[in-house]
Amino acid sequence: MSAPPTQIRIDIVSDVVCPWCIIGYKQLQEALSRLDGEVDADVHWHPFELNPMMPPQGQELREHIGEKYGTNRQQSDAARARLTALGDSLGFSFNFYEGQRIYNTFLAHQLLAWAAEHHKQSALEMALFESYFSNQENVGDEKMLASVAGRVGLDEIEAAALLEDGRYAADVREHQRFWLSKGIQAVPSFILDRRYLVSGAQDPDVFVAAFEKLTEEATALQPANSI
Repeated sequence: MSAPPTQIRIDIVSDVVCPWCIIGYKQLQEALSRLDGEVDADVHWHPFELNPMMPPQGQELREHIGEKYGTNRQQSDAARARLTALGDSLGFSFNFYEGQRIYNTFLAHQLLAWAAEHHKQSALEMALFESYFSNQENVGDEKMLASVAGRVGLDEIEAAALLEDGRYAADVREHQRFWLSKGIQAVPSFILDRRYLVSGAQDPDVFVAAFEKLTEEATALQPANSI
């Protein structure tokens, strides 16, 4: 009789306009697939605003990256090509375009906090990544966010209402402060079993090794009569 899967909680601190966050998540999924059911992953997403001071209209992406990291157009093109190729290898489509803008994601994180209560958080997170990076949509716009919520089976009217009244705003702020207090300064950050931190997008082998270690530890801690 085969052993039951090891249950492992995975906390992901992320932002929906972060390309490396979706890359990292797809790499995590690849690792879990390789383990072929050995790990029962309990995934929880947590907010991180890359651009908390971004105005409502957003900013042209090339301009923003240039100001933030000092990159020129050639470097920007190379980064986009690299991300597109990496995304293709992982089954995700990046559709970068000239004039693309980046937006503040505070509203998106409020929507994700609500989605967690309906067990739709991972589905909504993926839909938001696709909305921004694949479909070239404004994930800072209330109407667009409500529409994306509807795509994953959530109530669009309720989504629009909670974004308008800000009922999850304080909760999102509190969660952001918590992770900052824990030393999380960049995304993606993956916290495995509340103990191990994997920073940044990593090769699936890195996740596989971490899960195998956690599985070995869990097996070693089992009482004799449970084996």
